[in-house]
Amino acid sequence: MPRAYLKEAGYEFVRTLRNPGFAVPFLVLPAALYLLFGVVFFGDALKTDPNAPFYLFTGFATFGAMGPGMFGFGCFVAIEREQGLLKLKRALPMPPAAYLIAKMSMALLFTAIIMITMIASAAGIAHLRLTGSQFVLVALIYILGALPFCAIGLFFGTRASGKAAPALVNLLYLPMIYLSGILIPLPKSLQWIARASPASYLDVLALRAVGGPTIGSVFVSVAVLCGLTLLLTMFSIRRLVRVG
Repeated sequence: MPRAYLKEAGYEFVRTLRNPGFAVPFLVLPAALYLLFGVVFFGDALKTDPNAPFYLFTGFATFGAMGPGMFGFGCFVAIEREQGLLKLKRALPMPPAAYLIAKMSMALLFTAIIMITMIASAAGIAHLRLTGSQFVLVALIYILGALPFCAIGLFFGTRASGKAAPALVNLLYLPMIYLSGILIPLPKSLQWIARASPASYLDVLALRAVGGPTIGSVFVSVAVLCGLTLLLTMFSIRRLVRVG
């Protein structure tokens, strides 16, 4: 049984890695944009604010952790469900949960690779002053923090068609980046919008891990992210069982 899960997860990762339209943007962009804005454009300006390097690092790391789960589930599940691949897998002698666990493993592994590139960029080029234990802790937070975005993607993937899924995921993904306050500080009149975004709660946990100042509660952030993951996963699995 464990071998069946590992084989399915391995095939899913290789298949996704061979899709350059998915792999290249999500693996390269977070670290590339972080270095572009954090070193090339605003490197000197960031030195005047001791907290700015923390905000920039966690902002782009959160941006990187969101994509693999939302698009890996949201788009691929919708397309494969529409093509009848899920029905085929039900007829195969494989564990029923292997399909979803493989996609989840793919998203977490992609997030781990993103964190390796982000940490290497932060420590080697951006000269972010963090200890080794802080880097390890923030990497674990982001790897586990990708799970709520997997649940969001799965929720869309079980309901949208293959053609509509990319557009619907983007309609949530892009506003979540810009209205969560992780990259662009929001005015006080709009800060309430950030509390509706799971990205802002993940950013709070990461900022606490690196020693940056936050206004959010760790307990509330963990509760919101865990609750969202469980709720959307439950609704999605129920949909898959009923409709397929």
